[in-house]
Amino acid sequence: MASPISANRAELLAIATSVANEKLIDKAIVIEAMEEAIQKSARNRYGAENDIRAKLDPRTGDLRLWRVVEVVEVVEDYFKQVDLKAAQKLDPDAKLGDFIVDPLPPVDLGRIDAQSAKQVIFQKVRDAERERQFEEFKDRGGELVTGVIKSVEFGHVIVNLGRAEGVIRRDQQIPREVARVGERVRALILKVERNNRGPQIFLSRAHPEFMKKLFAQEVPEIYDGIITIQAAARDPGSRAKIGVISRDSSIDPVGACVGMKGSRVQAVVQEMQGEKIDIIPWSEDTATFVVNALQPATVSRVVIDEEESRIEVVVPDDQLSLAIGRRGQNVRLASQLTGSQIDIMTEAEASEKRQKEFAERSKMFEEELDVDETLSQLLVAEGFSELEEVAYVELAELATIEGFDEELAEELQSRATEALERREEAYREERRGLGVEDALAEMPHLTEQMLVTLGKAGIKTLDDLADLATDELIAKKRAEQRRRDGSAPARKEREQDRGGVLGEYGLSEEQGNEIIMAARAHWFEDLDESGPAAEEAADADSSQ
Repeated sequence: MASPISANRAELLAIATSVANEKLIDKAIVIEAMEEAIQKSARNRYGAENDIRAKLDPRTGDLRLWRVVEVVEVVEDYFKQVDLKAAQKLDPDAKLGDFIVDPLPPVDLGRIDAQSAKQVIFQKVRDAERERQFEEFKDRGGELVTGVIKSVEFGHVIVNLGRAEGVIRRDQQIPREVARVGERVRALILKVERNNRGPQIFLSRAHPEFMKKLFAQEVPEIYDGIITIQAAARDPGSRAKIGVISRDSSIDPVGACVGMKGSRVQAVVQEMQGEKIDIIPWSEDTATFVVNALQPATVSRVVIDEEESRIEVVVPDDQLSLAIGRRGQNVRLASQLTGSQIDIMTEAEASEKRQKEFAERSKMFEEELDVDETLSQLLVAEGFSELEEVAYVELAELATIEGFDEELAEELQSRATEALERREEAYREERRGLGVEDALAEMPHLTEQMLVTLGKAGIKTLDDLADLATDELIAKKRAEQRRRDGSAPARKEREQDRGGVLGEYGLSEEQGNEIIMAARAHWFEDLDESGPAAEEAADADSSQ
């Protein structure tokens, strides 16, 4: 009859094989966990102060236990040290400073020890399983997976993916979609994070990439790379838009995505719970793509402001509601698709806006250049909108305007330069009145008008300016997305609306960095002055 320890070892070995196969982890990891558990039990039996090791043969189940001790001249710790004489009984070649093995008899794993060993093994196996799961999924972000709904907890859907579990958070679900336990569900792997409780696999059915992956499954041309989805935007559960382009001129990208009698797009629509999808031909020409993106509305004119990343679209009066869409949905999706803010206005509103801008610019030229109304209007009609444009344009270009000659062009440029100097002087006086240091005027790229803006924001010294981050100085403000439907910007968007102090002036990030570094230069000068020489002087002062 086998001894209790033999029986326990045989049982543990069988468990090791079973667990390794079930959890799809290396059997060596399970054996290592068992050795650790046996070591723990042996320390409980022989004393926790001992350095006890265990080795379990993965083929026979034979167990070896030993204690590691150091050979010393004078024993101070009887648990971890042994004198030379005693050591040489165990190993004739032992000498001072060696670590030798002191064999121990096998322990009989009692009920308590067996339970403790079981907990150690399960913990080690659980950790190994979590690590395997993380390694398996960590590089699968953006992949489409299918799983079975395991449970719904606080509105979050837990999905069994076979070897791991994923979660579809409430904000990543399709609105009004009902999740039923036991149903199969497809989702996009959004991201995978390492966590104490195992890998966290976040899934999504609301992300635009989910729709793109579905089309890749249904449309062979997309899977093969012949057709590319260049842009996608979604209002989950309601409506979506995709911009497609074909690398083969003989293949119609929109027709291929729609399929025979709409079979391909309908398969995607059904998976997305009836979400309507507009398939739009993508174009490198931004204006053309905007016109396509706003379908089914008809567009009269497109004006693009590349610096502000804004697009102004003019539509006939009867197309306004169609272009905007219900609750601003159509224009919002088109904005997401193009990556630019789109402002919709009617022909009447556009005409009124142009007339207002024309009158304002004409009056400004009339006052600043001291010219009559006809001449100021002629400048505006030729496309001039700022004094700087008149002052610094090529003289020949100004002289070629109908009714102008070189003498008049020179006089206008002279007056524009004087007007700019007057304006700069006025800003300088205002800046000084605000208490802004003259040292700030020496910073690169900063005009007196910018310094006035800084002063009104409470930035009046080099240190005030140096304390700012580049984004705090130059980040552009995002215009509020107040559409015709009266929708207000979200909280995050309102935070971004604050922008940088000089956000309205269009400074580049490189210019912003130069300004900040120039403002901080005196800090480094102060550090140089407080170097070794300054320290010696301070020591000399203290010794007197």
